[in-house]
Amino acid sequence: MDKIIERLKARLKEALPGEAVQQQMAPVLKHIDPSGFNLFSETSPGGVLVLLYPYNGELHLPLMLRTEYSGAHSGQVSFPGGKKEDSDPDLIYTALRESSEELGIPENEVRVLGVLSELFIAASNFKVLPVVGYMSKRPNFRIEQREVAEIIEVPLSLLLDSNVVKTKSFKVSIGFSIQAPYYAIKEHEVWGATAMMMSEFLSIYKDL
Repeated sequence: MDKIIERLKARLKEALPGEAVQQQMAPVLKHIDPSGFNLFSETSPGGVLVLLYPYNGELHLPLMLRTEYSGAHSGQVSFPGGKKEDSDPDLIYTALRESSEELGIPENEVRVLGVLSELFIAASNFKVLPVVGYMSKRPNFRIEQREVAEIIEVPLSLLLDSNVVKTKSFKVSIGFSIQAPYYAIKEHEVWGATAMMMSEFLSIYKDL
């Protein structure tokens, strides 16, 4: 397992697959109401954490089911993470801080391996940096119940199975339909920006 982590760290220093691979899991908008997006306002920077750790003899990563709220990503599955605060020195710090707040992941025990390509999320007007990290043991998760309904621990072997990718139509909170590919993970559907970031990560991991 240590060898694959070292190879992943080295690979993340090279050129990333980027948008071409992200778009493989991108939604297709139907019956768009342009007023649903505020494309001309300044985007907000954010960071999310793609955390790898050993569990039951193989690498896993945690996703979280967001609670129901009035925002664009209510009830969706995502990586832990969020908006950059003014006091955050960079987006790597943001990803680690938010993951600690949401899932109780100890910031000082995460080894940062590198980053993936930034992704603009139109629905919430965020530009997000995915940070790839590793812990040598499974975290002792502690969820922030106001934001997180459930932790979903996903073995990489499940994500590498081509049968896990499916397509369906989703209704989103600002009033239109999206035809989107998604990862069918247990009883959950991982789609949108999270699936796009996952696609790039898995493309890199498969290269190893």
